Amino acid sequence: MNTEAEYFHKLYGAKRQRITYQPKDALDYALMIAITGAVLWFSFGATNVLTPIGLALCVFMLFSFPIRHGVGFRKPVILASPQDVLYSLVYKIQNIKPAYLWAMGLLLLENYVIYLTPQWPHHVDWMRKAALYLFYGHLAVITLYRTVILFSHLLKKDLVREILMQSIWKKRLERQPSIVFEIVHAYCTGLLTHLVLVAPWYLVITHANFSLVLLPLTLVAGVVLSVNFAKVINEWFYRDHWVGHNSEFDFVYLHGSHHDAIPSGLIGVAGNGYLEGFLRGTIAFPTPFLNPLIAALYYTIEVKSDIDLHQYIPGVFPKLPRHIFEIAQHSVHHFGRVEPYSFAVNVDQPHLSEDIKKQFRMFPAGLRQAISLDERLDGYQWDNARYRWFMDLVNRYHDTDDHRVHALVDETNAKEPS
Repeated sequence: MNTEAEYFHKLYGAKRQRITYQPKDALDYALMIAITGAVLWFSFGATNVLTPIGLALCVFMLFSFPIRHGVGFRKPVILASPQDVLYSLVYKIQNIKPAYLWAMGLLLLENYVIYLTPQWPHHVDWMRKAALYLFYGHLAVITLYRTVILFSHLLKKDLVREILMQSIWKKRLERQPSIVFEIVHAYCTGLLTHLVLVAPWYLVITHANFSLVLLPLTLVAGVVLSVNFAKVINEWFYRDHWVGHNSEFDFVYLHGSHHDAIPSGLIGVAGNGYLEGFLRGTIAFPTPFLNPLIAALYYTIEVKSDIDLHQYIPGVFPKLPRHIFEIAQHSVHHFGRVEPYSFAVNVDQPHLSEDIKKQFRMFPAGLRQAISLDERLDGYQWDNARYRWFMDLVNRYHDTDDHRVHALVDETNAKEPS
């Protein structure tokens, strides 16, 4: 094994590759949901309206598991291998990038300057109030967008079901046949994941101070750190994502909920599960520690983009331009294939037009050719059967009139690879 692979594929515990929940995970899932509820209570407090909303979503998820998966019993992973909890934290600490440390350091420095200069017009209270407006405004805008997508899926529920019945989701829909339930479950998954993701940001806003005097400097610093983190985010994501699928504890407790819902934009947040989002916000992402204006902008762009980029049911809002499916293969990851672990982007393809390539020139090289990491570490092949199957699905449904859907299914015998 080469040095690069040793770093990205390091595990201290046993390797158990997972991509879906199983009935035997019922107790672990219940514990995970209980911890998620505790995190929400701790972060937002008993009197914040977000707490009962989050707890209600937790209850819904708790009752949905046996309906969708059944119930099996085994000793919970967290009790059978408690050392995996420590290992998980070690993996995340080892994967920390400099932008995160700089963001924390600059926030501490800003608070120290505020402490030393009480006579300056920092307007700390006003800044906190403005930050809270940005926080709730971000949540409201994204939730409204997600709700529009919910109604779009409900209006086209027959199309959603028809497409999913041609994929690995057929078995799940045969067990739990209500497509409306699956759509609502995906919507609730997105809502709960979003709440947990921004919980660290809320804690920073309510416990740290921000200065109006230092605003120009902190805005520039926020932009610089965001750009720098973007340069290494594919490497960071590959490692964190690989652990999320190859450590059973990490999958069941952290990443698994991201794969538990249908492959729709409804689930999109930041490519993470419930508790995984909280950990990424506390010991990975620099965003919560940046100036609230930069944080609000970055979070809104990130979550909105993640929603769009997880819409793998073609023909349903939000519809991505066709060329996005041609340059990215994260779609196959939500249709049963564990790889690719990176952002799976490949802009350097000879058949792509220069106009398309120009749209991505501002992206760091590591993002434009994200798939190269999977190719080096896993021998991933861009031209693969599952991707060809998915592109056939896109070609048949992307611009199809709803009245033609049933006819198209009958006209093709295309099947998802096993």
